[in-house]
Amino acid sequence: MLHGHPYNRRMPASPAPARPIALLPDRLVSQIAAGEVVERPASVVRELLENAIDAGARRIALRIEDGGMRRIVVTDDGCGIAPGELALALERHATSKIATLDELERVGTLGFRGEALASIASVAQVRITSRTAGAPAAWRIDSATAEITPAPGTVGTSVEVLDLYSQTPARRKFLKSPATEAAHCVEAFRRTSLAHPTIEFELQVDARRAGHLPATDWRTRALGALGDEYDAAHRAVQTQAGPLRLWGVLGLPTVNRARADRQFLYVNGRFVRDRMLGHALKQAYADLMHGERHAAWVLFVEIDPSLVDVNVHPAKIEVRFRDPAALRSFVFHAASEALRAPASAGAAAPAAVDAPRAGAHARTGAGRPSAGPALSAQASNRSLAFYAPATAGGSVDNGPDEAPGRWPQGDAPWPRGVFAAQPLAHPPRMATARDDTAADGPPLGHALAQLHGTWVLAQNRHGLVLVDMHAAHERVVYERLKTALARNALATQPLLVPATFRADALEVRVVEDEDAALRALGMELTVLSPSAIAVRAVPAALAGGDVVALARAVLAELQEHGTSRTLEERRNALLATMACHTAVRANRRLSLDEMNALLRDMEATPGADQCNHGRPTWLQLSTAELDRWFLRGR
Repeated sequence: MLHGHPYNRRMPASPAPARPIALLPDRLVSQIAAGEVVERPASVVRELLENAIDAGARRIALRIEDGGMRRIVVTDDGCGIAPGELALALERHATSKIATLDELERVGTLGFRGEALASIASVAQVRITSRTAGAPAAWRIDSATAEITPAPGTVGTSVEVLDLYSQTPARRKFLKSPATEAAHCVEAFRRTSLAHPTIEFELQVDARRAGHLPATDWRTRALGALGDEYDAAHRAVQTQAGPLRLWGVLGLPTVNRARADRQFLYVNGRFVRDRMLGHALKQAYADLMHGERHAAWVLFVEIDPSLVDVNVHPAKIEVRFRDPAALRSFVFHAASEALRAPASAGAAAPAAVDAPRAGAHARTGAGRPSAGPALSAQASNRSLAFYAPATAGGSVDNGPDEAPGRWPQGDAPWPRGVFAAQPLAHPPRMATARDDTAADGPPLGHALAQLHGTWVLAQNRHGLVLVDMHAAHERVVYERLKTALARNALATQPLLVPATFRADALEVRVVEDEDAALRALGMELTVLSPSAIAVRAVPAALAGGDVVALARAVLAELQEHGTSRTLEERRNALLATMACHTAVRANRRLSLDEMNALLRDMEATPGADQCNHGRPTWLQLSTAELDRWFLRGR
């Protein structure tokens, strides 16, 4: 029986014959290198487009056939290649981009390795036709024959790649369908064109024209890539700190996606994937959008080339920074400030809500607050001391794992109880056309009425404002809690009569073990018996809410995530839960004074355009849209 065991049938392998160490043939070396540089047809597209950009082209045309597997052609009107250099263009490590180590450490071009064309030529047939300015004719080189011959052509270069992986058929088996490979080529085309809006791009897929991007400004090119839904749902950011510059477009959290396929990040004009910067941007959206959804952005970082290493991977999609923490903080704060602009910033240019067509029902899609103005140059004088305390005229949010900052806040804390009377910046009154059409009127106007116990209707100089009172109040309370906790000034309100509730053993254990954490959150809970807990104090801002529901929610968070992580990593989520349980509920009747107090607080609250779950808190209906709805002026 033992002889029948499969392990017993194995014979010891005979040692392989000794083989002398020898240099690999150049062609095999190129084919090995091609495995990293030419992963799929889209890799060829990216390399050729980058070469055209480095050549100073003002117009670039891309044509792909059969998903790029049969033919890829990139034509540009750049400087061209001299006839005597065409043969070198197909050699490995031959480049005009760098010549010394110092130039490598400060490389400012997209290409610099001198590997792309040689790697492509090792797995496909390559034809280069090029003509320099002043030359009487163009010249062509064919990688199959290495012959250089005269050819018709205008100033610039045309690179034609035929039968990709025809010389390494095993690699071709790993490619997807032509449609899938074509989609990857189109994505590479879009990523490259996004960073170079002053260049005209044209795309042809098989026999059809698939895209034409005329030269334009960066914002137009960026919004075109994100999609029509972001035209009126974005914030532009432009800021600078020392040698760092950041500009781009951030999609509003209320317009989000199921996949992270609209996130474009560039460093010195090069599309990159960087986990650190990607995480910083996600943190900026953390308390503005549901955790399972993804935001959209197109952001450009400009940094001194000596402070970033692009020589990390042959695909050049990864980079390393000399001071990653400073860059991460810079990006996080810039994005946070742009996204968390007070609600008043978006009121200046209200978003239109589509009017119904004649004879048709009104569209039911929810309107959204308009995009606010671009982040101004107020941060342009910042130094690289990102962790310096905020000045009276500026503010920073608490970045992950950073020192607390502070947001502009009113002098008076949130009143005890929900919407209790308090001094208002604008005395409560019924809004009139004269009041709210004045140029200096409050951005969100003055309250008119409450609709179905859920919405506040207000009139401002642009028209009608609709506010979701629960969502808006939730954001206001949440921001006040964050600010107070960051300053270690979370006021506690003792309850005249403690609120008791039945608890299970786990809740009792949390109260006994996490007393310090609960007190840090402004809560005082005591165990009355193995099955009862008393709430004796809560944060003053939340004293008017359901304290029992609040206590249960906090205990559930602590029980699930643990104290060691709750106050650091889960702090904002915990505060959002507290705010949600305390915010004014539907069917709570509000007076005009209370409604106006909410509007004024929204105008002074960062991130007031969205609640803690990413829903919009208000929208604007302009008088022009109302006129269209009712066919006035026709």
